[in-house]
Amino acid sequence: MDTQSGEFTRYDPTNWLYVGMSYFTIFNSSWMSKEEVKTVVPESVLKKQKRNEEWALVKKQEQESAKKKRAQTRKLIWSRAKQYAKEYDDQQKELISLKREAKLKGGFYVDPEAKLLFIIRIRGINAMDPKSRKILQLLRLRQIFNGVFLKVNKATVNMLHRVEPYVTYGYPNLKSVRELIYKRGYGKVDRQRIALTDNSIIEQVLGKHGIICIEDLIHEILTVGPHFREANNFLWPFKLKAPLGGMKKKRNHYVEGGDAGNREDYINELIRRMN
Repeated sequence: MDTQSGEFTRYDPTNWLYVGMSYFTIFNSSWMSKEEVKTVVPESVLKKQKRNEEWALVKKQEQESAKKKRAQTRKLIWSRAKQYAKEYDDQQKELISLKREAKLKGGFYVDPEAKLLFIIRIRGINAMDPKSRKILQLLRLRQIFNGVFLKVNKATVNMLHRVEPYVTYGYPNLKSVRELIYKRGYGKVDRQRIALTDNSIIEQVLGKHGIICIEDLIHEILTVGPHFREANNFLWPFKLKAPLGGMKKKRNHYVEGGDAGNREDYINELIRRMN
């Protein structure tokens, strides 16, 4: 009923629907303004966030620990290198002093017997007997111009006499050992030939023997230390190039003007030409 005109109006349901929707909109907006909308985060997401934070913390601690360990290792390597350099210098000075003393007394100084050999294969497999071939395999000299270090003992000398026509050998000095390992040194890691580009490769295999860097390896080989066998087995046989100027007579002994056999200290000159 219209109150102004006093007449009855016809019922229109759309008017009531409009009024209801308007009232709901006003009520809903007023309620939204009073309370903030809270987003519910699933429990699995919270667990994942916590786990990632824990992993990040552990990784950071591991990185800091590894960094600290690397710094300590570098410091230890530096101190050992200085110690070895001093040891080599003292030995050289003592040798010079002994030679001068012997000369003043009218005598000659005889160098102590060598403990280390370097063997190079100079001939192929043509006309080679089976026993010599087996010995060369035991010495790890499977290819021509392969080279290996060996400890001087009775067994080694006997084997070298047997294969003397196929190899040449002698007593390497500090310079030769260092240049060979630095320039052509490869290690055996999981039966793989790996270049010695990082001290960590050496530490991984020989760290349990106290050999953690390339200077430790050189010192162990040169002095034929207590872990020479492990250090030498770690080194892959050296693959040398053909010597500058070529070979003279591979079938003749060195003392006869050839190349085969023991050439003592003159092996160092051959190493320079082949390295």
